[in-house]
Amino acid sequence: MTKQIKERVDILLVERGLCETREKAKRSIMAGLVFSNETRIDKAGEKIPVDAPLQVKGSQLKYVSRGGLKLEKALEVFDMSVEGKLMLDIGSSTGGFTDCALQNGAKHCYALDVGSNQLAWKIRSDERVTVMEKTNFRYSKPEDFTAGLPEFATIDVSFISLSLILPVLKTILIPGGDVMALVKPQFEAGKENVGKKGIVRDPKIHLEVLEETAKMATDIGFVVKDASYSPITGGEGNIEFLFHLVNPKEGQEIEPFTNFKGVVDTAHSELK
Repeated sequence: MTKQIKERVDILLVERGLCETREKAKRSIMAGLVFSNETRIDKAGEKIPVDAPLQVKGSQLKYVSRGGLKLEKALEVFDMSVEGKLMLDIGSSTGGFTDCALQNGAKHCYALDVGSNQLAWKIRSDERVTVMEKTNFRYSKPEDFTAGLPEFATIDVSFISLSLILPVLKTILIPGGDVMALVKPQFEAGKENVGKKGIVRDPKIHLEVLEETAKMATDIGFVVKDASYSPITGGEGNIEFLFHLVNPKEGQEIEPFTNFKGVVDTAHSELK
């Protein structure tokens, strides 16, 4: 019996002219656009038969990962600007947030992640990026940020609550600095509220998580200026939410956001 010849998906995409480069092939795979026999492929290194059908659906993502779409929405709906700012990307992973920030004029970005070898080469090789791999932000100090303290921060972390991230960030972000924090109910709600495969579907739990997270952030010293929902769902289809936090300057008055129920209702209506 003849052994079936297999090859990496990213290589096959380039060979067949479906993507210009392996980097673009990887982006398409991470964006969930690549299919074989109607089955979505989610790993660039996966090997499939060289004669297997391949299809790239939709338009290719303009960022190195889908994460860029989350920050893109936040910048728009929260009327935030990263123009000329020093940014900290906590939980940078592939670099979608960093990519979006740089494309929107950020001066420099710290790409910080507890893992390693995840950052896309396009981001890793950019002179405007300081790569901080194998770094647990919980133990970070202001002196770790050698290019200067960040003026803007994003948070997209998994398997850890924001309650362990925000107190540290409060000591590092400049007064007046902005934060775009991704609130993930599956990592904020108690275990008793998380269903099979780590999914939280109950809008009541979502509302509780948003209100409790807002109170926690406020107690630390941040102001929740605005809130919305992520335009794309997380792993296993979880609805996730966006918070615009501000580290207020002394005497700075900011009206806190309160309509979390409206955010939850809209999210469940739009992301069904």
